[in-house]
Amino acid sequence: TFAPDFHATIGRETANPMIFEVELATDGKISIEDAIDRYGRIPLPPYIHRDADSADTGRYQTVFADTPGSVAAPTAGLHFNEAMLERLKASGTRFGEVILHVGLGTFQPIKVEEIDSHQMHRESFSVSSSLKEEIKRTKAGGGRVIAVGTTSVRALESGARGENGDTTLFLKPGVPFHVVDALFTNFHQPKSSLLVMLTAFVGDLNLVRETYAKAVEERYRFFSYGDCMLVI
Repeated sequence: TFAPDFHATIGRETANPMIFEVELATDGKISIEDAIDRYGRIPLPPYIHRDADSADTGRYQTVFADTPGSVAAPTAGLHFNEAMLERLKASGTRFGEVILHVGLGTFQPIKVEEIDSHQMHRESFSVSSSLKEEIKRTKAGGGRVIAVGTTSVRALESGARGENGDTTLFLKPGVPFHVVDALFTNFHQPKSSLLVMLTAFVGDLNLVRETYAKAVEERYRFFSYGDCMLVI
């Protein structure tokens, strides 16, 4: 019970032993969505060792978010604000939006010795047909597609493979990128599927190691509220 008018019933265990199905219910005087807004907390990643506060409501949210469903923010997008978007648009940059609901699996480290043995988590996503056509026109005209964050990469590359709805695509060395030409991304945790994706995109493990070593040397901030880089 979270409150007199809001409670949860824990259901069966999922394929991931750390995750259970939960059925939420209210007393009928408030919707589940409103109850979550009232009693819930911003889902900060587990490596941020403090409780969420009121400032996180704004900080841990992108300016272009409009569809609820993620368990975490697509953190590369946290570096953008409305003023920056307007400047980019004024310079001729065109924007397209995708939906990818970040799942809990994004925080799970890779625990197997061989990357190919890792079972990738499932996430829900959507790439509109109009955006796919815009991407085709951009590439045909010699333009580039720059993804803001690894979540956008996964959505775009899954859409290019004819998927829509759910994806288990694991972008790793040897898996081609069909859409994304450049990537704007934060610095990721070791042994994460996101770092594997970055390495696959760069195509040079030593260069990734050198980049991260330089970031540590220069005391760059890592993870959700950290710094970012543009891979071109």
